[in-house]
Amino acid sequence: MPTEIKQIAERLKALREISGLSVESLAEEFNISKETYLAYEEGMTDIPISFLFKAASKFGVELTALLTGDDPKLRSFSLIRKGKGLEVNRRKEYKYHNLAYNFHNKKAEPFLVTVEPQDENSPIPLNAHPGQEFNYVVEGSVKIVINKHSVILNEGDSLYFDSSLMHGMKALNGKTAKFLAIIL
Repeated sequence: MPTEIKQIAERLKALREISGLSVESLAEEFNISKETYLAYEEGMTDIPISFLFKAASKFGVELTALLTGDDPKLRSFSLIRKGKGLEVNRRKEYKYHNLAYNFHNKKAEPFLVTVEPQDENSPIPLNAHPGQEFNYVVEGSVKIVINKHSVILNEGDSLYFDSSLMHGMKALNGKTAKFLAIIL
């Protein structure tokens, strides 16, 4: 596994140990198997962003701190130039760029998400995380599934939903899609 994943895994384990929580209790709370949780904590497998978001919330730390080991410092404003932002590649289907990673005590996590096209018949990977989510398509088209309901979004379309429901998306028409995802 890449060094980045190993470092995130070490921070995850340290947060659990500092909190005095067991692997079993956290696996149950996060609704995953003990083996899956241990694989995350040992850096043996890629860790989904939805899980990292839940873990950061559980341990009361900024997502950025869990991802990078550094606490955000900016308090007045955060400027992220085009093509920049903290790259977060936790799932092979999506590329995330955190657009406010260096702002302290955020009320939301804004990401620019890039979805590469896949075979039309491939299944849509689903996940869930606490809170609500707003998606605004800036390029291309995506099919979004929320609790077995599906909707097609094109450039300029937006969707707001309960992100604790199982959801996922995929790019359509054989073209890359990009959307702004704001997790609240």
